Amino acid sequence: MLLEILKSSKNQVGFFLKDLPQEPQQLLLVDDDPTILNLLAEFISRLGHQYRTAGDGLEAMSLLEQSSATIVITDILMPRMDGMELIREIKKLWPETDVVAITGYSRDFHYTDVIKAGACDFIRKPFNLDELEAKLNRIIRERGYRALLKRLSIKDVLTNLYNRRFLDQKLEEEAQRATRQNYPLFLIILDLDNFKELNDTLGHQAGDEVLQRLAGVLSNSIRRNVDIPFRFGGDEFAVMIPEAGTEQVKQIAERMRRNYLNEDIGKTSLSLGISRFRRTDSGLREDINDFIHKADVSMYTAKKAGGNKVIFHEEIKKE
Repeated sequence: MLLEILKSSKNQVGFFLKDLPQEPQQLLLVDDDPTILNLLAEFISRLGHQYRTAGDGLEAMSLLEQSSATIVITDILMPRMDGMELIREIKKLWPETDVVAITGYSRDFHYTDVIKAGACDFIRKPFNLDELEAKLNRIIRERGYRALLKRLSIKDVLTNLYNRRFLDQKLEEEAQRATRQNYPLFLIILDLDNFKELNDTLGHQAGDEVLQRLAGVLSNSIRRNVDIPFRFGGDEFAVMIPEAGTEQVKQIAERMRRNYLNEDIGKTSLSLGISRFRRTDSGLREDINDFIHKADVSMYTAKKAGGNKVIFHEEIKKE
């Protein structure tokens, strides 16, 4: 999977590299020795990162429950909850948090024991600040790479919208939430009318530019931080719309259609199909497949009717 992602994105990884996290990290420093804590705090502050401090594992857990940290630097031998137990709890509850273990008792704790507990690195007291800085820089760099790979795995490189893989994931999450909280969930699937003719006439580069412009239209036509647009595949796109009434969803779809038409891109227009998620006894996966299928059928119904239309699946039955 990773190889496929990198191959498909090899010419455009730089587009994402600029978005690697460069902001200061949120660190939690844990040690029962106030002198060590003050030394670490001054050092981390000098590096430009934000930090909090805790005197033992229990205090650290309490702070993490209030607000998570990207990196934890912890002593091993401490009262109440030692570092080994803290590391295990962190990896269980906050698996995205990286942990560096520091101890003056390396004979009692082997490197492999600490790594098996869940730490990503280990340093002995008295520690060298240059060594600690090098380890932190490596961890931060690797966090950036992980964020990049995660983004590449869920983003469509051409349009910068989420891809079909992420749509499947989000539909499952949102369908479960909609069922629990009893709110409506809609899906719009849309396709460009006459796109093949445009591609054949003007070439694939022009076609790619049209897809990018459409992605911008979709992003500007929906409710920000609520509705999510996706590239479904080829010249098909999808928009997931939670917590909205039927008429509001129709208005959003119509806004997409009109806004794209205002772009005046040759003879292209949009055909849009809408479906509403319905829970049945068939099982969640089957219900989601039916949800997608109905939106797809509605979109093709709009196309067969000449395109440049919005069709709601539940209204097809009435015709």
